[in-house]
Amino acid sequence: MGILIDERSRIVVQGITGREGGFHAKSCLDYGTQVVAGVTPGRGGQTVEGNVPVFDSVKEAVEKTGANVSLIFVPARAAMDAVVEAADARVGLVVCISEGIPVQDMVKLSQYLDKMGVRLIGPNCPGLINPAAACKVGIMPGSIHLPGRTGVVSRSGTLTYEAVGQLTALGIGQSSCVGIGGDPIIGTDFVDILRLFNDDPATDQVVLIGEIGGAMEQDAAAYIKDGFTKPICALIVGATAPPGKRMGHAGAIITGDSGRAKSKVKALRDAGAVIIPTPADIGETAQNLLDSNK
Repeated sequence: MGILIDERSRIVVQGITGREGGFHAKSCLDYGTQVVAGVTPGRGGQTVEGNVPVFDSVKEAVEKTGANVSLIFVPARAAMDAVVEAADARVGLVVCISEGIPVQDMVKLSQYLDKMGVRLIGPNCPGLINPAAACKVGIMPGSIHLPGRTGVVSRSGTLTYEAVGQLTALGIGQSSCVGIGGDPIIGTDFVDILRLFNDDPATDQVVLIGEIGGAMEQDAAAYIKDGFTKPICALIVGATAPPGKRMGHAGAIITGDSGRAKSKVKALRDAGAVIIPTPADIGETAQNLLDSNK
């Protein structure tokens, strides 16, 4: 099964005629994803990547093709409007790859999406993938994924790929992999994804990858302790980062004790998660977790 996307997902790519949008739309198509439409205002009536129709608006794309997932590749200055347009067109799941959306815009956007009942993955994320369904919505390399029963959730796109590469090399397949994004305010956090994995009969265990900054990992630890029923191992990166220095992501900045790697590791360990010592140990730790729960 997997979470959020499957064989029934029909994707509209906002910004499909741009360089990045076109490249990754083709990559999704090549993987097997149903990319049924693209949207670029003023380019309606064209077709791209063989026979994918381009529309002037998301509303028209949804009406004509039944698209139910939006993948957004537009500049940060237009990303908020693109997400709102998708929500207004009643697209239930929106995946925003765009980086650099202002925090104030995200505050307003989060409130609006809650009112509309729309789930946002991102922004500043790699997207998500369901290998068994041959469906990917984002920029992750499909070739490294293997269908299986381990869920992966990460704030870092690069470390998502590293985790998946190690898992696949050991023959550990993935049920779903979700990159939630590294900005201070995102649409879907660790707890949201852990709840979905907890309810997913196709997921037996989870690999969680966090980093310094914020308190999402502590929130995840509280949920793991109180309501998560499956084995989980966790990696926290950024242990050597000095206070006040941003490390890679806009959200990866230590602004208090809760943002430190040490505090996050302690919270997750106390909640029962198996701690992954270093990024090089992701696959081995997941394998040991599998073996210990047979």
